[in-house]
Amino acid sequence: QCCRVNAQSCHNNGQGRFEVTTNIQLKPPLAIIMAALGVHSATLHPYTLVARWQPLAMGPKPAKEWRRWRPSDPPRASRSMFPRVNASMDTATVDCTTARDLSNVLSLNNIRQTLIRLEDTIIFGLIERAQFARNSAVYEEPGVEVPGCSRPGCSLLEYILRETEQIHGRIRRYTSPDENAYFPEALPSLLLPPITYEQVLAPCAASINLNESILKLYLEHLMPEITEPGDDGNYGSAAMYDVMILQALSKRIHYGKFVAESKFLSQTEKYTRLIHAHDSEGLMAAITDAVVEAKVIQRVARKAAIFGQDVGAAGDVIVGTDSEAAEQNAKVRPQAVAQLYKDWVMPLTKKVEVDYLLRRLED
Repeated sequence: QCCRVNAQSCHNNGQGRFEVTTNIQLKPPLAIIMAALGVHSATLHPYTLVARWQPLAMGPKPAKEWRRWRPSDPPRASRSMFPRVNASMDTATVDCTTARDLSNVLSLNNIRQTLIRLEDTIIFGLIERAQFARNSAVYEEPGVEVPGCSRPGCSLLEYILRETEQIHGRIRRYTSPDENAYFPEALPSLLLPPITYEQVLAPCAASINLNESILKLYLEHLMPEITEPGDDGNYGSAAMYDVMILQALSKRIHYGKFVAESKFLSQTEKYTRLIHAHDSEGLMAAITDAVVEAKVIQRVARKAAIFGQDVGAAGDVIVGTDSEAAEQNAKVRPQAVAQLYKDWVMPLTKKVEVDYLLRRLED
């Protein structure tokens, strides 16, 4: 079911391996049949696949020798949505276990689905954070003494956010084009080998980072909306959920780079004219869709009301989604989530889009 093969020849090359030359019509799950045959290399030509493999050995597998990755080691193939692909004019060498079709990476539908999933992550994070008091000591300098902090007088939130980025940075989270660190200058060296991603965005994308504004809006505007005043002593738990929400907000807002690239490719002539004129207001008008924005605000408010319900043992809903009680008794107020998106998430996302588009043609 993976492909239709018409074998032209099959012979033993004298080195314990077999070589087959075929005319092949590829279908998407080619990697399955290649892995089943034990293929260790493959060269794709316009109409011919030359594959070499050796029979799978029976018996116990030899023990592997594990060691730390060294800078001299070659990069490994990506398993993300931006895989590594090496190609020349007439042939392409592809790792059949990792290569993926990139044709829909920048499709508006694919981007829209990613943004919808991030809505769920943000709302569930807000629900978790709302169970604790505001705990202002987490954010004051120094509200909680942190002996191991990188600078004197830093807050507990800054310390946990920095340390989280240290761990995630070592396993190459921030080498991905859709991730942006809050402290990019402090990122550590990699523990895992680096990945070379497919170039989807313009080079200017790496320098666009609004995390400072995101952190400010979270502490000054969102925190008072989702938490009750007071101090319950749950500093670690509160800060842990703060970090989760901040990372999700950052990814959601900076995904505007992909939205902008998709829109640029769909209407290149229009956006090129606005970019050459340095018309930021024209770009903002071009990317704005008030109807879609209203639907997003309505959707996140509805989600917050639904996710914040209590369901009884018999499956009965204790907090309704359409009544005034839903706003008052929900785990996080739906109106607060709607206001977050209306006043901050969507405006900052559009700022990312405009900043990206203004620099889209630099190179």
